[in-house]
Amino acid sequence: MERWTRQATTVRVIGAGAMGRGIAQLAAAGGLTVELADVRMDAVIGAVEYIGAMFDKLVSKGRMSEEDAEAAKARLRPVGEPLTPFQNCDLVVEAVREDLDTKRELFTALEKVCPKHTVLVTNTSSLPVMAIGAALKDPSRLAGLHFFNPVPLMRLVEVIPGARTAEWIPDALADLVRRLGHVPVFAPDAPGFLVNHAGRGLVTEALQILSEGAAEPADIDRIARDVLGLKMGPCELLDLTGLDVSQPVMESVWTGFYTEPRLRPSRVGRARLEAGLLGRKTGEGFYEYVDGAKQEPPEVTAPSVDARPVWVHGDVRDELGALLSSAGVEVESGETPSGDAVVLVAPFGRSTVEAAEGLPLERTLGVDPLGGFFTRLSLAVHPGLDKEVGRAGLAALVATGRPVTVVRDAPASVAQRLLAAIVNVGCGIAEQRLARPEDIDTAVRLGLGYPRGPLEWGEHVGATRVLEILRGLHASTGDPRYRPSVWLAERAALGLPLNETGTVPSDLMS
Repeated sequence: MERWTRQATTVRVIGAGAMGRGIAQLAAAGGLTVELADVRMDAVIGAVEYIGAMFDKLVSKGRMSEEDAEAAKARLRPVGEPLTPFQNCDLVVEAVREDLDTKRELFTALEKVCPKHTVLVTNTSSLPVMAIGAALKDPSRLAGLHFFNPVPLMRLVEVIPGARTAEWIPDALADLVRRLGHVPVFAPDAPGFLVNHAGRGLVTEALQILSEGAAEPADIDRIARDVLGLKMGPCELLDLTGLDVSQPVMESVWTGFYTEPRLRPSRVGRARLEAGLLGRKTGEGFYEYVDGAKQEPPEVTAPSVDARPVWVHGDVRDELGALLSSAGVEVESGETPSGDAVVLVAPFGRSTVEAAEGLPLERTLGVDPLGGFFTRLSLAVHPGLDKEVGRAGLAALVATGRPVTVVRDAPASVAQRLLAAIVNVGCGIAEQRLARPEDIDTAVRLGLGYPRGPLEWGEHVGATRVLEILRGLHASTGDPRYRPSVWLAERAALGLPLNETGTVPSDLMS
């Protein structure tokens, strides 16, 4: 195909639904002439009116000048039929329904009528670009641009070259995305592309924790928000998107990578989907919703028990002991606990039982050290715990003023498991060279709203610490989902940053 000889100036957006309208609005605001097309002319007219109203709203909020808004409106051209004769169109962006046959049929027809220099782009969120382009005589002109909804607000765009996409096209599309004020990342033409692949770590591990009965949905979400700093916990996120959307994505990414254990969905999700517990849209999911408002259980309060002294084991003795002392809790300072003391251990990548070797198990509880005890405290309970001692331990933690979540003892805490899964999946993407480290982190921050990308998050916590958690989980459960990525293990051993590629074979031959 012919290469662009200048910057793209005209784009035809096919599809006047939510995604098509958003793409058209972004392109028109960014200075491109936008031909808006759909098989239904009334949908095109409605989209033009909607976009115009959005520009007026931006003007009223002071986010756009009236002059710029009128100029952007003037760049919108309703053309109706998708195959309306082309003149000087540089780019076609397809935003029709997510169906392989529909997209193939459209692009086969477009190839026959588009100018030779016109680049064809699919906004697919899940279908392989190479599968869409398989029916084209010249698949080199097809690539993917995955915008996120709502397009004007979600600044990330995945640039997805197919196996036969011309080499110049991905960079040209990335430059165009930057011109429009958004952020491009190069994503592989693989299941889930980049964002949906990276996002499997959090939600699949949360469902695994649920399937084990280790914690309830509200417990997991509160820990994810307060300890990890996520804007939304995994269960409330699944309720927001709907299991009818999320579960098929989890299953398709898992099967697309030939049942890679790190991406394995849970029976919990499938069972709830089949039961119609989809989330907000049905009024019931992991939470119940009354008039659209999530019903969340109350926080744990202190039980009414006689106070006991507390003895803290290990490296966190000073930190956790000081927190408890400042709350008026008696903290023992001896090398061993007294016969009446509540014993607290704070392990990484081990259960409370494993960490309590040589200590009185019936009086020992686990407290998660991840996060440094600054926000929410997670208290782990094992079956051999004396109930009265456990209540005294809970009362001591509640006295600190921190919110407390009580969970079942497991090979690692809820926060540690969620974090390790996020980092390990990100490292797996880097290990397979599916995306550059910087693109992985950018995609996750902007596309998923995490406070850090998975690789930089692993750097923040420490690669050796994440590796310790995963190895502990793997050894305790035997589950290959916790198999540490080679990318993680190598960089921990070499002392290299997780978010840098390091030396590769081609470096020796350049």
